[in-house]
Parts: sequence; structure tokens; C-alpha cells
Amino acid sequence: METVTKRALVSRIADKTGLTVTATRGAVQAFLDAIIEQLALGHRIEFREFGVFEVRNHKGRVTLNPVTGKRMVVPPRRVTGFKPGRRMRELVSRRPQRPHGAARRRVAAFR
Repeated sequence: METVTKRALVSRIADKTGLTVTATRGAVQAFLDAIIEQLALGHRIEFREFGVFEVRNHKGRVTLNPVTGKRMVVPPRRVTGFKPGRRMRELVSRRPQRPHGAARRRVAAFR
């Protein structure tokens, strides 16, 4: 599985739009910052066909420490959740998965 960095995304968007890399980087960063700000305020962000970002509240709970066996209190917390949209689900489920790790190296050796 290949990791796509923000730098690579900015480069691809700049190529497609004809904007400079600097302008594209600023726009992408502003977009990401706006998403973070809205989630920090507890808002739900919905992009049709792409997906929904939302803040979910996890209750506090008591659990056992697996090493010591003592009871621990896990405090309540807020986490960010993402639910993919219809189009994303369809496209991702259709694509064949590429081998990763050692399997990728073995496949590459036979090419």
C-alpha cells in the first residue's frame, strides 16, 4: 500500500488546476485547518459522495491493567470519526488491493 503525502497531493492538484504549488499548498492547508476548527467546535462536516467527519463522545470506564491486573479508570474523551460516502465506498470496494510489505517485494521480484 502506498502512502500519499500532503506534498504529493498538493503537487497533483497543482498539476490538474494549473495553480502554482505555493497557492495550492495554501489552499489545501486552509481547507484542512477549517475542518479541524469545525471539528474542535463539535460540528459535523459532510461532503456529499465523499463522507462525513464527526466528533464522537466515548464514555469513561473502568478496566483492568493487563500487566498488573489492577483496576484503572479510563476517562471520557472525544474522538474524531469518519464515515465514507456512497461514492467512496463503491470506488474503494471495487479496486483490487495491491500487495504490501513482504508480499509486494516477492511480486516485484517476478516482474
